[in-house]
Amino acid sequence: MSLFDLTGKVAVITGSSRGIGRAIAEALADQGAKVVISSRKAEACREAADAINARHGEERAIVVPANISSKEELQNLVDETRREWGRIDVLVCNAASNPYYGPMGGISDEQFRKILDNNILSNHWLIQMVAPEMVERKQGSIIIVSSIGGLKASPVIGAYNISKAADFQLARNLAAEFGPHQVRVNCIAPGLIRTDFARALWENPQTLQMVTGVTPMRRIGEPEEIAGAAVFLASSASTYVTGQTIIVDGGSTIGVGL
Repeated sequence: MSLFDLTGKVAVITGSSRGIGRAIAEALADQGAKVVISSRKAEACREAADAINARHGEERAIVVPANISSKEELQNLVDETRREWGRIDVLVCNAASNPYYGPMGGISDEQFRKILDNNILSNHWLIQMVAPEMVERKQGSIIIVSSIGGLKASPVIGAYNISKAADFQLARNLAAEFGPHQVRVNCIAPGLIRTDFARALWENPQTLQMVTGVTPMRRIGEPEEIAGAAVFLASSASTYVTGQTIIVDGGSTIGVGL
């Protein structure tokens, strides 16, 4: 059996109707997992689930819409998954928000709170809902999609970067708590990826040139290039990996010097 085989596993992926979340859901399904597609818009979720089911010729994806800002909707996501498939083996906290682009001196309290609530607190909520069954079984993988922004400063996405740095620490703390029960918690930190979410960055010619200029691979990434790290962390290939952050950025964080 392949180390990456996920046959029989149930994976919940937030923000999975498009972008990185959808690429992760498709890759997990390709390895045999049953996947739960979730985002705010039911129509977009249905399209993504239909594409997965069409590819695999069976019911491999279901839809449970949820807004990550609502604790009640997240609980429904967990409850409906258990009702349909009985368990959750893999949780991917991918959905996030960034309602503000600019210097931190101009961010409103409401915008700052939304970033912190949706990018940190919602992950905490969802993990606390799912972790007990994993702890009881002594098996499970929790993956938080963070960002290399959590490792760097920025004059335009500073609050977002603060939230992503907090996700690294959330994973470390929970890895320490859940480790004795063989439940793993890790982060993926993508670089600049060609998604709608990051459009304000990669559609700006100056930003794009600045990023690609210090990236050894001289380009930005595609959503599918993040999915492999998620398959690794979800599978038996990573059973001794916890509390870690896998950086997937084309080398941009190492920089390019003279």
